[in-house]
Amino acid sequence: MSAAASLRPRRLQRGDLLPRVVGELPGPRSREASALFAELEAPGINTLYGGAPNLVWQEALGSCVLDLDGNRFLDFTSGFGVAAVGHRHPRVVAAVREQSKKLVHGLGDAIGHPGRLALAARLRALAPWPEQARAQVYFAVSGADAVEIALKTALLSRRGRSRVAVFEPSYHGLSLGALAATSRPVFRDPFKAHLHREISRFPFGRPLGSLRHELESGRFAAVLVEPAVGREGALFPPAGWLAELAEICRATGTLLVCDEIFTGFGRCGHIFASAGEGVVPDLICCGKALGGGLPIAAVLAPAAILAAWATPGEALHTGTFVAHPLACAAALAALSVIEDEGLAERARRLGEEIAPRLANWLEHQALAAVRGRGLFFGLEFESRDLAGRFQAAAWQNGVLLLAGGPDGKVAQLAPCLNIARRQLDAALVALERALLATDRVRP
Repeated sequence: MSAAASLRPRRLQRGDLLPRVVGELPGPRSREASALFAELEAPGINTLYGGAPNLVWQEALGSCVLDLDGNRFLDFTSGFGVAAVGHRHPRVVAAVREQSKKLVHGLGDAIGHPGRLALAARLRALAPWPEQARAQVYFAVSGADAVEIALKTALLSRRGRSRVAVFEPSYHGLSLGALAATSRPVFRDPFKAHLHREISRFPFGRPLGSLRHELESGRFAAVLVEPAVGREGALFPPAGWLAELAEICRATGTLLVCDEIFTGFGRCGHIFASAGEGVVPDLICCGKALGGGLPIAAVLAPAAILAAWATPGEALHTGTFVAHPLACAAALAALSVIEDEGLAERARRLGEEIAPRLANWLEHQALAAVRGRGLFFGLEFESRDLAGRFQAAAWQNGVLLLAGGPDGKVAQLAPCLNIARRQLDAALVALERALLATDRVRP
């Protein structure tokens, strides 16, 4: 496939357009590109589902995605949650363009730059701790990197305590430290011999008596939890559960680490989902939406906790692209958009409006459960096959979403937080058509 051929589809002129699918998916150009991906990239990371051809994106703007074949979709993945302010938000693009005129790359942890300083100050202002706690920032390159930093922080600051409590299901990343905390065995088993062994697993959202008993042993450095489980099934704990967990951690001197990589910056109706539960954790991992489309993440914590990283020599955990100047500029712009457009509050309001409509979808035979908060919902189907059929029907109707979770039965709805209302309404109509199509093929 020539470079010219890959550029033939029309451009997106606006990001608030409605979906338009012109043929069967994937189309011929996406199929041709898929064959090249299979040849050029390692299996398992080459965008192909089980080796089958897949869509190939050409362009994205606002809530719209255009593929190589000219099909226009509404993105209900928001790019794995990254495009919370929409794809290529003009303020983010302008900030990156302006920064590119001054400094494209720095020296990681060795020498700072003004954008890094401004972003650290902005994140401190968003942190939930009182001013006297002097919140600080530890920048990371990715969500998994932020989880690694949080776990290392716990082990450094709680010397003599080596265990970490995590929950099932959960997803914290696939680097070795984060992988040890991630719940799905299929991810962990090939590397089992190399993972941190002092991990204790507890059921998410269930009574905490056994966890309390374990933490009272004084062996645990931290509890790592997603305030709402993202990739592993769109699960939300009962009211008061997270607050009880926080109380147990305080009582036992165990650090509470909230993984807000997916839920942070408005997804569940609050800047941090833990705040929506009235909880102030000891450390917060954030990323995805933070960068407005560019890779950046961070750990936030009181200065007294992050003081454990003090060293007379070189940094104990860092990376070449930490606090990358372009990513810092994008993050500052994205945070301004979230604040100026009230996107967290908008997500909360829209979620409350559409929740009754989604609950009515339980009339469809294929669906087993509907749950959600803010602009994050999960549709649980009776089987993996039905969830896969629904995903395919949704795509054919112009709505991109992903079905997954440990059993592959949950389709996630996670649109951009500033999706136009007419796009949201059109997407819900399209998804109802997809549900009808799924019901018709149900055994």
